[in-house]
Amino acid sequence: MRWDIFCKVIDNHGDAGVCWRLAAALSGEGETVRLWIDDPSALAWMAPEGCEGVSVVAWTAATAEIQATNAPAPDVLIEAFGCDPAPEIVAMFALHAPRNGSTHRWINLEYLSAEPYVERLHGLPSPVFRAPGAGLTKHFFYPGFTRATGGLLREPELIARRERFDRGAWLASQGIPWQGERLVSLFCYEPPALEALLSQFERADRPTRLLVTAGRAAAALPPGPAQRGALSISWLPHVPQPEFDHLLWTCDLNFVRGEDSLVRAIWAGAPFIWQIYPQDDDAHHTKLNALMDWMNAAPSLRGFHHLWNGMARDRLPDLNPTTLESWGSSALAARACLLEQDDLLTRLQRFVAQKS
Repeated sequence: MRWDIFCKVIDNHGDAGVCWRLAAALSGEGETVRLWIDDPSALAWMAPEGCEGVSVVAWTAATAEIQATNAPAPDVLIEAFGCDPAPEIVAMFALHAPRNGSTHRWINLEYLSAEPYVERLHGLPSPVFRAPGAGLTKHFFYPGFTRATGGLLREPELIARRERFDRGAWLASQGIPWQGERLVSLFCYEPPALEALLSQFERADRPTRLLVTAGRAAAALPPGPAQRGALSISWLPHVPQPEFDHLLWTCDLNFVRGEDSLVRAIWAGAPFIWQIYPQDDDAHHTKLNALMDWMNAAPSLRGFHHLWNGMARDRLPDLNPTTLESWGSSALAARACLLEQDDLLTRLQRFVAQKS
């Protein structure tokens, strides 16, 4: 089938990351995909080699008009995170809709959350009353952590590749010096507790190498030398998605942010701390606590998340081996639970077929 995925890059490339992974996953199943994205610049480093079966379209009014005139209509229309697809493509989609609705679906792919409402709203229809899609029906598709949701993106053989991974070889291939010190990745916004974390690493008995991702994480780091007491810092360039996964597989502790990297941290199976995207009404606090509830997070893990996200003010607990071992057990248990469930692509394809 032909799938059109529409994506608007709101901030920090997370929307593009999710949509590209979905497009590539669909292509891997033999589907034909057009990824409409209003700012495709991040794909130059996120997916520099592209993907066979995926066409990237710079989403403008002009390109939408050209595509609507010269390209076939999609069988499945996906609007990521309520971005409102190009009206020209919606009109073409509506015009070619079979009378019985067979293999013709409009999906609103929503944001990830562990909150209870996800199970209630997943799969619900949303009739369209305004042109150009008047008379059609969207369906909400919510990623999530339970069998009653849309699941999480997970490539075939991902865990097998994770188990075969050689972190020493990967570090050498990236030119990152490593002499057995603790490895920590930093992918964040501007967490209030960042300086306290760096200070703890600097004064720790065990050496730590901090692998800092490009962009806001690097900008948030206070200026200073690469060697700061027991802390060594390596600054990384922007890397393709597979290399970002390898970064998470490499580290003993991962600091991640947003949606896509949270999912990848879960699949990595290592201890992680999630910085959730902040919202003005503090709705992200509820969303974070819902994830902690689903994970049955230990008080130390929940407390560190609250400090990292500015929900509490206190001294950071010591990240000693015992603490990290406990957090690692939580991460592995969460991953094991999810591996017993179908992945998002399997559920999405089933959902499209079942609605035929």
